[in-house]
Amino acid sequence: MKIGFIGLGIMGKPMAKNLLKAGYELVVTNRSKSSVDELVSAGALGASSAKEVAQSCDVIITMLPNSPQVKEVILGKDGVIEGIKARSIVIDMSSIAPLASQDIAQELAKKDVEFLDAPVSGGEPKAIEGTLSVMVGGKKEVFDKCYDILLSMAGSVVYTGKVGAGNTTKLANQVIVALNIAGMCEALVLATKAGVEPNLVYEAIRGGLAGSTVLDAKAPLIMNREFKPGFKINLHIKDLQNALDTAHEIGAPVHLTASVMEIMQAMKAEGEEHLDHGALVKYYERLAKVEVKGE
Repeated sequence: MKIGFIGLGIMGKPMAKNLLKAGYELVVTNRSKSSVDELVSAGALGASSAKEVAQSCDVIITMLPNSPQVKEVILGKDGVIEGIKARSIVIDMSSIAPLASQDIAQELAKKDVEFLDAPVSGGEPKAIEGTLSVMVGGKKEVFDKCYDILLSMAGSVVYTGKVGAGNTTKLANQVIVALNIAGMCEALVLATKAGVEPNLVYEAIRGGLAGSTVLDAKAPLIMNREFKPGFKINLHIKDLQNALDTAHEIGAPVHLTASVMEIMQAMKAEGEEHLDHGALVKYYERLAKVEVKGE
């Protein structure tokens, strides 16, 4: 089976490499030619457009920043829809608005093309390891056909319902992650301001109910002052905006999400939107006039 992969950014490039490692024949394209050249050196075939990718592949995967870019690449000029064959499958692994996924699926259905929305969680480290968590919406029989493909990039692949359910699940994930990070940052700044070593607080609480994957992944980085992005603040802003828009559309209360969004917007105003989302601690540090550092 020949697979097309469109979007070779921080996440997409290692995901595409894992497809190659799994033995799939891959055709790739990307706005930046250097990333295409890197994948070609690893064994992929390069293409000049999304349309060209779709013409030669049975399954096309997209990994792009947000809803407008996904719609443009799939439905726009020289896009996937212009080259795709009937009975092909498009898997969008971007994190976009659920309603956008449903719109794209409806347009592709007119061409007898199936669609899955399959956003991922885990950031760049898990993309490199091939241990991402994938949450998938679409027809169950299409999911079953694509399960092995998705698993070659992931540690967990879960079917969540009809088209749009994958991105709804991802929004829920991003809300929980954002609130976890903000709560952790508040707590570590509180401890530091009170004169208690944050690394000792971390060791004391990580085995109890306050322990979490977020705590273990981000607290050590914060205390080591490492803010190289595994997941940038501006990308989390994008996800939270999609969460807020979706919540307003359906009438769901998201008060805490709105509060964390304002913190992230304050970080952006400081020019820190390209830091890892663990850098939210800087917002609290500025207010408390302390710095969270481990020994």
